Order: sequence, then structure tokens, then C-alpha cells
Amino acid sequence: MSNRTAVISGASSGIGAATARRLAAAGYDVVLAARRRDRIHALAGELAAEGRRAVAHTLDVTDRAAVDAFAAGLDRCDLLVNNAGGALGADPVATADPADWRRMYETNVLGVLHLTQALLPKLTRSPSGEGTVLVVSSTAGHATYEGGGGYVAAKHGAHVLAETLRLELCGEPVRVVEIAPGLVKTDEFALTRFRGDAERAAKVYEGVAEPLTAEDVADTVTWAATRPPHVNVDLLVVRPRAQASNTKIHRER
Repeated sequence: MSNRTAVISGASSGIGAATARRLAAAGYDVVLAARRRDRIHALAGELAAEGRRAVAHTLDVTDRAAVDAFAAGLDRCDLLVNNAGGALGADPVATADPADWRRMYETNVLGVLHLTQALLPKLTRSPSGEGTVLVVSSTAGHATYEGGGGYVAAKHGAHVLAETLRLELCGEPVRVVEIAPGLVKTDEFALTRFRGDAERAAKVYEGVAEPLTAEDVADTVTWAATRPPHVNVDLLVVRPRAQASNTKIHRER
């Protein structure tokens, strides 16, 4: 790969897959990283059939040794999209399962840390001079809501990681961008959160005429990443028009 190279974690579905497609269309060589081998290889094949350059790597971002080996095998990285993450459960703090909180922290925060640390040397030496670390966080990282304690805590961690890294890299040729989506309807996010309970997952979007789509977020990510190198989009919050905050959503009856 000789063009600008983008690494996208969590690229097997939803926002990650949509972002890979959009970045490939924008001229990036894309490296697809996710745990589900079949899905990322299928996506790489789809992009190759369109004349895009894509490679797939099976990767669990919570496995530091695997992340280090993955990073060592890359020739270059100009853009890192830290997208892997997710929510588990919606229980109140009093009864939440600590294992769920630990898993969310390991994926949403430590996963970002592992990939960023492993790829930062390549990002700093980006031949294009426009290394970018992009964190897909959530509006949950900026305001809490009942039943969201574990996910909110994890996404606050991702937000603080990005904010701190930006301070620490000031003066280096690397930008740090955070994209914080609100209500996004994908095939898996709510279903995973509610452990396959399709009825409960559907209620998240019930009555919302036009929630965000994965493609909406991918478009936002690509726009931020393709600004001129001296332009840093520190934080961009993107919500559907029907959502005024994490707790105020217009639902049609």
C-alpha cells in the first residue's frame, strides 16, 4: 500500500464498515480490523471488486500482544479510526454486573489506548505529514443518563483519553479528533446491549422518524479526517434532529 492508509477498528459492521467504505471512496487504502474474520474479509473483497485497496486483519483490540503484532506488520498508518466499542446492559448502578462494566472499559477505553500507543510512531512519521488519531466516542461520553452508568463511564474515559492525548501531542504532526454520535440506528448496537432481545432493542428507536445511520457517522468521520492538515476538529457532536440531548428525544406517536 502506497496511498494514505487508514486503520479502522470494529470494521466488521455498522459505523466501522460504513467508515471503511467511505474512506476507501475518498482514496485511502483501508486496513480493516475486527474480531469477525468472515465479515472483514467479505468487506475487503467487496472493496477490491470496486477497485479499492483493502486488507483485513482479525484483531481483538483488548489483546495487547495481538495489537502490537498487528501494528508491527503495517508499513504505514496515516489515519487511525478507533471505532471498536459497544454497550452491555442498561441496569442501574445498584444492580449492574461489574463484569459488563469491565468489558466495556476494556473495549471502549483500553482498546483505544492499545491501538493508539501501538500505531502512534507510524502516525507521527506519516509520509503525508497528516497523521490523525480519530476516536469515535458517543454523546454518552459527555452527559449521563439513568441505566447507562457503565457505558457512560467508559465513553467518558474515551473522551478524556482523546482530550489528554491532544494536549500531549501539541507540536507534533498528529491531530486528535473526537466524533461523538448520538442516537444511531444500526443492526447490532442495541441488540448487543440487550443481549439479543429484539423487542427491547427496537424500543430504543421507537417513534424516531429518522435516527442517524452508520453512513451519517461515516460521512462525518471522513469529513473531519480530510480537512487540511493544519485544521483539527477537536470534538464534533452529531445527533439526529429528533434528539436534543441524551434524555430528550422526539418520538412520533
